Amino acid sequence: MSLPNYYQDPNVLHINRIPHHAYFIPFQKGQTPNQLARETSKHFTLLNDEWDFNFYNSPHDLPDDFLNATFAHKIPVPSNWQTEGFDAHQYTNINYPIPFDLPYVPHDNPCGVYQREIAFEPKAGKRYLLNFEGVDSCLFVYLNGDFVGYGQISHSTNEFEITKHLKQGKNSLVVVVLKWCDGSYLEDQDKFRMSGIFRDLYILEREKNYLQDFFIQYQLSEDLTQANLSVETLFSNQPEDVHFQLFDPQGNLVCEQTSGHFFAEICNLALWNAEEPQLYTLCLSYQNEIIEQKIGFRQIRVENGVLLFNNKPIKFKGVNRHDSDPVTGYAISREQALIDLRLMKEHNINAIRTAHYPNSPWFTELCDQLGFYVIAESDIESHGSSAVYIESPENSIFLNVPNPNKQEEIRQQAVDNFCYFARDPDFKAAILDRNIANVERDKNRTSVIIWSLGNESGFGENFEAAARWVKERDASRLTHYEGSIYQHSAYQNDLSNLDLYSEMYPSTERLDEYFADPANRKPFILCEYSHAMGNSNGDMEDYWQTFQQYSGACGGFVWEWCDHAPLLPNSDKYGYGGDFGETLHDSNFCMDGLVSQHRIPHSNLLEVKNVNRPVRAELKAGKIWLKNQLDFTNLADYLTVHYTFSENGETTQQGQLLVNCEPNQTACLALDLPQPNDKLQLLTLDYRLNDSTALLAKEHHLGFDQIILNDKTVKPALKARPQAVIFVQNFANEWQIQNGEYRYTFDKRKGIFKSIEKNEEPIIEQPLDFNLWRAPIDNDRLIREFWQKAGYDKCYTRAYHSELTQDENGVTIVAECGIVATAQSRILTLEVVYRISLTGEIKISVKAKRPAHLPFLPRFGLRFFLNKTDNQVEYFGYGERESYIDKHHLAKLGIYQINARENHTDYLKPQENGSHFGTHYVKAKDLAIVAEQPFSFNLSPYTQEELTSKTHSYDLQESRSTILCVDYKMSGIGSNSCGPSLKEQYRLNETAFEWEVKVIL
Repeated sequence: MSLPNYYQDPNVLHINRIPHHAYFIPFQKGQTPNQLARETSKHFTLLNDEWDFNFYNSPHDLPDDFLNATFAHKIPVPSNWQTEGFDAHQYTNINYPIPFDLPYVPHDNPCGVYQREIAFEPKAGKRYLLNFEGVDSCLFVYLNGDFVGYGQISHSTNEFEITKHLKQGKNSLVVVVLKWCDGSYLEDQDKFRMSGIFRDLYILEREKNYLQDFFIQYQLSEDLTQANLSVETLFSNQPEDVHFQLFDPQGNLVCEQTSGHFFAEICNLALWNAEEPQLYTLCLSYQNEIIEQKIGFRQIRVENGVLLFNNKPIKFKGVNRHDSDPVTGYAISREQALIDLRLMKEHNINAIRTAHYPNSPWFTELCDQLGFYVIAESDIESHGSSAVYIESPENSIFLNVPNPNKQEEIRQQAVDNFCYFARDPDFKAAILDRNIANVERDKNRTSVIIWSLGNESGFGENFEAAARWVKERDASRLTHYEGSIYQHSAYQNDLSNLDLYSEMYPSTERLDEYFADPANRKPFILCEYSHAMGNSNGDMEDYWQTFQQYSGACGGFVWEWCDHAPLLPNSDKYGYGGDFGETLHDSNFCMDGLVSQHRIPHSNLLEVKNVNRPVRAELKAGKIWLKNQLDFTNLADYLTVHYTFSENGETTQQGQLLVNCEPNQTACLALDLPQPNDKLQLLTLDYRLNDSTALLAKEHHLGFDQIILNDKTVKPALKARPQAVIFVQNFANEWQIQNGEYRYTFDKRKGIFKSIEKNEEPIIEQPLDFNLWRAPIDNDRLIREFWQKAGYDKCYTRAYHSELTQDENGVTIVAECGIVATAQSRILTLEVVYRISLTGEIKISVKAKRPAHLPFLPRFGLRFFLNKTDNQVEYFGYGERESYIDKHHLAKLGIYQINARENHTDYLKPQENGSHFGTHYVKAKDLAIVAEQPFSFNLSPYTQEELTSKTHSYDLQESRSTILCVDYKMSGIGSNSCGPSLKEQYRLNETAFEWEVKVIL
């Protein structure tokens, strides 16, 4: 027996599958229903367990009698077979991992056969439904040798009636799963490609005439105090009356009736929002079944180009979330999901886009209960069509003298390729079916406020039909689809059924441009922005400021929530694309999360948290003003303001206040500010939660503001050194300068200190050279090529002339230097003045010039190789986590202690990390660095060369020295791995600059 060829036929989407409907679990009358404890239902039989399993490289390898074959393996259900040692992981972002050969998939199409004996006692007069909540990519179901049905759509439910196939006692259930099917062309999401039964599998016992579907709808009064609530019901055979009961959030019965179509007018509504997720409970009972459904009353609409939620404009502080775990793959439990949701709440995230498919059906239940706004996205992405080859050497747009008409022709062909599935009539039914599946399953979910048609699949007639169906089925929610911005050929897109204008990774300048055009009347939503790959999210504050500037900007969704790095086979190490033997892959582009694969927050998430803080403070006219950033909650009901006054990092006064401030309003903080003096005076405001919530503990830290009241330079506390007589020895290539117990050796050929010693023991273990290079962060992946072409990664310092003079105050060395690289023109011209005082202090003054045609610099500063034992420093700057010119809102200005290992941030792909912006001083055991202008510094056990050369953190080799980098400036972080170029104000792009720093021994 061979498998039917359904899996290569776009006209066959499902066989014998029950139509898409709302997700719910029936309970037996007399039981206490609880949707989140569905396993307690007497009508629910969970089939998760160890199953028998056979793996084949192709369905063509299946034995003739595969239903009765001997099984060689066991596999847990749910799971992905790649996480269990079968087949191999593959990560690809855009490119299809199979030939673009519609509707066919390769003959070598890995195939898993699952089998389980089920002891079952079916009851007379009952019906039995077999539910698969997620199977990648398609499944053939057999029960007791009978073919039950076929289904696809990996992340949606496939439900089959098995009543006539069940028998008393043992039942043999066999499920055949293929890695690829024609539906795989619509499932080209940016993720590791995994296969198998990865979500729960269960049997539901239902009545002979069972409630198959219901749809809760309501209309709110203009003032949102009343609702006309209705519930449509659909039975499997003929209509039947249902007993309806509605309870308010406190459990009080509001109304009840018995009818086939429930209708009620609800007064004195408690509204639902993400800040206070008030839920009513609707109970539906008939025959022997009772079904419980939570309802939140809320309204989302667009008025005059502004997105309004419960009549108030809101901003989405969102993230894109995959179902992902380094060990369990796509198989995610409620406990795992709650870890994600708790972390999101802890970091002021209020919205989730289910990228790029429906999450488990109970996930949006959790969002209802816990308070998240959800964009529910259909299981559609055909990004790989855009990568289909369209150029030749004869018509390449990369020719030196291209033909403009040919360029436009090729560009348009690329767009047409991208829109392939959006136009192909063979896939119209599949695109519509996937949108129906998404909407029908989650249509009763309060947290779902926007339907997304899919992701990165272009636009055309097929999506227009889907948008039209969605609007006709559910006009109460908004519709979204970023692909609508693509115009193919001469076709005029019909956008009338889309409520939002959406772009991915636009710059803030693009938002300015959009809102400057009065013809743009739709709210602007960033469905993906601020790409969180590696050391990233340097632009979060810029986006926040822009969102606040425009009422039509409704926020965005950071890409993405977590890194994706499965365990390497037979190892305790983790890998990314290319580590699993793939020939086609996208390397570490999957390592782009705000948290690690283990849900350890990156500094990116801390930046997001404080940018998204619920209140902001500013100093205006000598008073502190607070702006309540919450949309529905008075500050006094939500948080307490803890204030701390400090001078040069030392606390002088502290206390706490409750502040009465309505949502999106301002209030003056009742604080008397200190009189200015000669110290750095700071006011730090920490915001702490008043009362515990479902996910947050009482006094949870919600964020902070830090206001500089009096800006002065902070100096370290140092012991005074006596003056000493300085002796200078002049050699052909160096000067040796003796200052008491200290000796400095200056290299005339390089224009730098070759060594600095104390009592003949080295303070620096390599020459004190100027430093331009940083280990490229993921956001440098585009500029990196230009940096390397200019020689920034292999440059060195040379002197053209140097001169030493000595007077009663010490020694002065003036060096004219260049920073150069082999085969490249000079990068920097430096005029450097070194002044060694009688107390041993070295003042280094630099005037630098850079040719304007060269790319901006990664950094400019000095690199100290310190003794390995000298790895503990004190500093006054932004800490204690890494901070940069465009990513320091996570950090407070203060005094910190850190050692090199603690300061290192262990990104799986090594890169620049651990810098501290806005530093006034850094003090090690044998030296201190101070400057009048705040600088950046980094302390690391690794050189930047080591971080650059290694592809995985577990391969790093520590330096024999502790590396201290002190930077005049370091260019910012941005998010250019998949976002706009780094903003000009964050680039070290000056053609001339001056810097002065002191090294105190």
